[in-house]
Amino acid sequence: MKRKMILISVLVAAVLSAGVSFLPGSAQAANSYVGTATCAGCHDKEYANFSKFAKKAHSDRSIKVMAKKLTPEEVKECYACHTTGYGQPGGFESFEKTPDLAHAGCEVCHGPGSAHVDAGGTKALIKGKGRMNVKECEKCHSSERVSNFRFKPMLYGGAH
Repeated sequence: MKRKMILISVLVAAVLSAGVSFLPGSAQAANSYVGTATCAGCHDKEYANFSKFAKKAHSDRSIKVMAKKLTPEEVKECYACHTTGYGQPGGFESFEKTPDLAHAGCEVCHGPGSAHVDAGGTKALIKGKGRMNVKECEKCHSSERVSNFRFKPMLYGGAH
């Protein structure tokens, strides 16, 4: 029985991560962003480390500082790397509407977390070690950005 439940969890995770849904509405609605604070309930050590040490935990500050010098279109480009889920269903929209997604939080690396949370923390429903793809990291941590902004790509950013 336990093996069957694990197999079902893995299959559900694969379907959700592939963006397939057999339910009314979009797959993203079934697995939406919950915000980093939600992760703290079960992952208190990781949350504390992330909040204290990871620059990503405060990445919205960079946008707010630079916004005065940028056009609205340029600011929107910043959202792609400095917020959680920007441009995705249920992701960051604005500092006023979605303040819990205003920084580059846990779900930037681990994917939308609602299915994981709703299933009581089922590991197969969230990206973890072995399921993360470096190509996803390179969307923000590209060689061009590393050069232009003089930062070192950090796999863990102090979170783990």
